Amino acid sequence: MTTKTKYSYVKHQVKKLLPQSVFAAIEPAGHLLEASAYSLRHGMPARNMRVIGVTGTNGKTTTSFMIHRMLVESGIKAGLMTTVAYGVGDDITPQIEHMTSVPPSVLNKRLAAMQKAGVEWLVLETTSHALAQHRVWGVPYEIAVVTNVTHEHLDYHGSFEKYRAAKKKLFTRAGKNPRGFAIVNADDEAFEDYVAAAGRGESYGLKDGDLRAKNIQLGSDGSKYTAEIGDDTYAIQCHIPGEFNVYNSLAAVAVGRRVGLTEKQIEQGIDALKTVEGRMNTIDEGQAFSVIVDFAHTPDAFERLLGDLRNSTKGKLVAVFGSAGRRDEAKRAIQGEIAGKYCDEVILTEEDDRDIDGNEILGQIAEGAERSGKIRERDLFLVLDRPSAIQFAMTRVSSADDTVILLGKGHEKTIERADGEHPWDELEEARTALRKISKTAS
Repeated sequence: MTTKTKYSYVKHQVKKLLPQSVFAAIEPAGHLLEASAYSLRHGMPARNMRVIGVTGTNGKTTTSFMIHRMLVESGIKAGLMTTVAYGVGDDITPQIEHMTSVPPSVLNKRLAAMQKAGVEWLVLETTSHALAQHRVWGVPYEIAVVTNVTHEHLDYHGSFEKYRAAKKKLFTRAGKNPRGFAIVNADDEAFEDYVAAAGRGESYGLKDGDLRAKNIQLGSDGSKYTAEIGDDTYAIQCHIPGEFNVYNSLAAVAVGRRVGLTEKQIEQGIDALKTVEGRMNTIDEGQAFSVIVDFAHTPDAFERLLGDLRNSTKGKLVAVFGSAGRRDEAKRAIQGEIAGKYCDEVILTEEDDRDIDGNEILGQIAEGAERSGKIRERDLFLVLDRPSAIQFAMTRVSSADDTVILLGKGHEKTIERADGEHPWDELEEARTALRKISKTAS
């Protein structure tokens, strides 16, 4: 068991022993002390940067990458910190830590390096945990962006209302900045509350909003649409597929407008981002069928992504996924039911089980899949070992109309089991499985 896993286990045991109200009061105070200490130690490195904070249940990483690419293409010295990677300009380093918002010690060290590099704008993906625990203390958010707020992390926050309130902290903090501004999803019911917290803002959406997407053309290689606000129009080409990425790119367009970029800079900036690791990545080893890797791991992400794929997949749709141990248990059956509704076959497997019985987790997900009509060993399979599950999935399809979607791991470079972290690369595992199928066929 690694140090990180031991820490997680000890923390979990302490949490069980203490009343929830006591633990909830103690933990943020400790994080606040740590964050302020490290920020002061590094001379409050974020204070001279203009910071764009991106929060939301789904789409944070992709939206952050879109914004960062747009800024860099426009000649702006821009920093980036996300779940997937961090860095300045084109010098981007993969994120090894198994989290979005890194500990204050790491955060402030990276901020100090960016300050030294002369970063003007920083795009900082920001989680509800980081906001609730004060881990981003000392970061002067100027533009606060929310993608959406749906079911996630209720194991930590306790209720959806508290989860939403944690997200709101980003906008309250932006409201304290004289230039503070909110960019919100008008199709999300909480958007007006977030704008009020920031004091001013702009909304985007497909149904409602100040900035809207019109004439949307969705394809397997992305989307094209016209973004309209007042008399301004933008011809947008987004290379990451899915209707949800129309939303994400709209948020990026709104940020570009607020930063002061021209129409051409915004259009070229969105067009310049070709892919984000672990986000709707297509794997091609010469096989007849389609294989996609995506990080989706929430009910809302499943609903949007699998709904899109069901509409675009003429043949069989096969999903492979699990659910993390020591994380929100309530979502497991929900995701199983969603997958069962949209997919022809569902293959359940490990996904950072940590020290929780993997078969127990799979059983909880399976209950949801069975509610949607799936039957074990017919169109619902439980294969605990993830490499074996991926390999098995490739044998369940053969037609050019079929699609296999691997969910939940995406870009992550480790998989957490009871004995600690093990190296992992979902994209490479998919390629390996496809090469094995090819050798067997030949």
